Amino acid sequence: MILRKKGEVPVDAVEEQGASGVSIRWLISKHEGAPNFAMRLFDVAPGGYTPLHQHAWEHVVYILEGQAEVASSQGPVQVESGDAILVEPEEKHQFRNCGDATLRFLCMIPILE
Repeated sequence: MILRKKGEVPVDAVEEQGASGVSIRWLISKHEGAPNFAMRLFDVAPGGYTPLHQHAWEHVVYILEGQAEVASSQGPVQVESGDAILVEPEEKHQFRNCGDATLRFLCMIPILE
């Protein structure tokens, strides 16, 4: 078993084009020995957003705190603390913090290497 405490995991700014006010912590990844999935913790400042993008793999997201508008193939969807989301392969998506507090969510993705 591998245990990592949130406070021990480095916080990195998301500097991809099209992102604003977003930070990431790689809680569990291949670097810790995970063979199949990575778990990431995102914080999005009020008014901030992840880049609008798509990729070949699915991922699952769980909203821990805050409110967001998620751009999806079905149009914008409002989500809040306690909601779980499946982003399907090749689906364009973006998370926008539409609240007054930090948006915090877990995102799990497959390890592709």
